[in-house]
Amino acid sequence: MAGTAVPGAEKLLDFNTPLDAEKIGILDGIVNTFYTSNDAGQRSAVEAVMQQFSEHPLAWTRVDGILEHSTNPQSKYFALQVLDQLAKYRWNTLPTDQRDSIKTFLSSLTIKMSQDEASFRTQRAYVNKLNASLVQVVKQEWPARWPTFIPDLTNAARSSETLCENCMNILKLLSEEVFDFSRGEMTQAKTRDLKQSLNTEFALIHELGEYVLVNTQKPSLIKATLATLHVYLSWVPLGYIFESTLVQTLLKIFPAPEFRNVFLQCLTEVGQLNVGQMYDQHFVQLFTIFITQLQTVLPRGTNIPEAFENGSDDEQDFLKNLANFLTAFFKNHISLLETEQHQPVLLIG
Repeated sequence: MAGTAVPGAEKLLDFNTPLDAEKIGILDGIVNTFYTSNDAGQRSAVEAVMQQFSEHPLAWTRVDGILEHSTNPQSKYFALQVLDQLAKYRWNTLPTDQRDSIKTFLSSLTIKMSQDEASFRTQRAYVNKLNASLVQVVKQEWPARWPTFIPDLTNAARSSETLCENCMNILKLLSEEVFDFSRGEMTQAKTRDLKQSLNTEFALIHELGEYVLVNTQKPSLIKATLATLHVYLSWVPLGYIFESTLVQTLLKIFPAPEFRNVFLQCLTEVGQLNVGQMYDQHFVQLFTIFITQLQTVLPRGTNIPEAFENGSDDEQDFLKNLANFLTAFFKNHISLLETEQHQPVLLIG
């Protein structure tokens, strides 16, 4: 067996005895060797052990112990990969109590890591991986077996700004997984069910997003909220965009330099919507307010090519995003501005 060439491998791969400090130490050493060794033979041997471990039917039962007691970030990442594989390919073979136990453990650990500002910042990669693993489980359980997931998440988000920021990250990831990355992993019926559920639950996400943008002054939370709204704006019911105060709230944020780029990405999603005439005046109003504000950020007469060439990465991204918005808006709505009343703002644009 390939694993016998690695010290401690036989003990690590013994799933008939409990996971203890010695086994976790062996795993940490094996994972550390895999990521740091320059010896190809040694790396191949420990990789074989890691594969044997991850493919064992009971490997997932070790995940909580590794996450709680390992001191090696790579070991924790490896354990979460084991959980991802379980969620993707064998989730429905587990009894209900075991599925519920994993859900509770992952949720609690994610909240714990998100509530503390220091751990959230210093262990960001680990938190992001926790988020990804949680979303893999959510895709299997929600909505049928976890109908309270989004209400629970949006309620928890109001308890602290750091937790709220990570809840936004989870909601963003969920939308991306369902709409962009799920091809080949779920049946069309399952994907359709998740999309419909997200659509139905968006009222809570919309309410939380507006609440954050109106009430917080924390830049990282505002950015996370805008980034989350960006991935939802292309498909949510139009009433949430045009029959609420969302667009006006977004427009108030625009002049702040640290939010301009993600704001423009949100506005581009709205500007490229091609919908019925009932929303024509909303598009005109949006463009008029935006162009008025734009002139305080980018005064008329600015040498755009020179500004781009000499600008920072952030400033160059701003000009690119601005071009994307104007192109998308004109492509879909320029006829609305081709009137004597609106010609001035059209020409400025």
